[in-house]
Amino acid sequence: MRRVTLFLNGSPRNGKVVAVYGTLSDLLSVASSKLGIKATSVYNGKGGLIDDIALIRDDDVLFVCEGEPFIDPQTDARPPGGLLGSHTDWLTLNVGGRYFTTTRSTLVNKEPDSMLAHMFKDKGVWGNKQDHRGAFLIDRSPEYFEPILNYLRHGQLIVNDGINLLGVLEEARFFGIDSLIEHLEVAIKNSQPPEDHSPISRKEFVRFLLATPTKSELRCQCANLQGVKMLCSNAEGASLRLCNFEDPSGLKANLEGANLKGVDMEGSQMTGINLRVATLKNAKLKNCNLRGATLAGTDLENCDLSGCDLQEANLRGSNVKGAIFEEMLTPLHMSQSVR
Repeated sequence: MRRVTLFLNGSPRNGKVVAVYGTLSDLLSVASSKLGIKATSVYNGKGGLIDDIALIRDDDVLFVCEGEPFIDPQTDARPPGGLLGSHTDWLTLNVGGRYFTTTRSTLVNKEPDSMLAHMFKDKGVWGNKQDHRGAFLIDRSPEYFEPILNYLRHGQLIVNDGINLLGVLEEARFFGIDSLIEHLEVAIKNSQPPEDHSPISRKEFVRFLLATPTKSELRCQCANLQGVKMLCSNAEGASLRLCNFEDPSGLKANLEGANLKGVDMEGSQMTGINLRVATLKNAKLKNCNLRGATLAGTDLENCDLSGCDLQEANLRGSNVKGAIFEEMLTPLHMSQSVR
């Protein structure tokens, strides 16, 4: 019968002597029970992976891990007396279940005012909790922590594909890595697609309009709709604030018979626009330019026309019940509204 001494990966202390029998799976099962972990692999003292139980000899010293790479137990050894308290000693961090091995100087020197520097500058002062392997526990995301650790190692921001820069930025803020925060903010800004302010064509606008469900919100604020043709279109509840419907060539916008219930056209330029028999019930047309507009037979019930310019506009046969005509720029004559 062979006997071996099992240690946790990276630790030279608290070993367990066990008998070797059966298969490698049997040994891993025993190791899990003895060491209180979920053992997945076994290494010899030189870091060699044991993949066959026949390779194990009597009185071998083995190191058991839970899937992480082999950690040389010498890195956990106590430094010589002259180096006690030095920043060159090695330590292992357990960040969200993932292990990182680094030096104390990496965590302290580059950002001496950061949380990590305060945690590891002086041993035992912060009261860091350690897991069963002696690794310092940090309850943060390992994928966002890795770029920060690499930055502390070599001073360069390197983020692998698929890693959200916003997540790394939040970790940098949490740990107080001030010099990295600015780099990340610039990188995030540069990664954003440029805003597209190019105008859309009339054909594109009509296509968007037809594809929008009647109960969905449609916003075309500050749009240039010169001479647009939207006969019998359905733009109920749409936002068309500050839009320009005026064509310098004299082509008049045509929204005859359109459903514009509750539409917001406040501040729009609509000289000569054709809104004949259109429905603008509860619409907001405050401060609009409606000079020479055709509003014959238009439903303007409860429509807000405050501050509008309605000079020479045709309102004959329109429904102006409850409409607001306060602060009109030009007088409204009866001839404009009488059939």
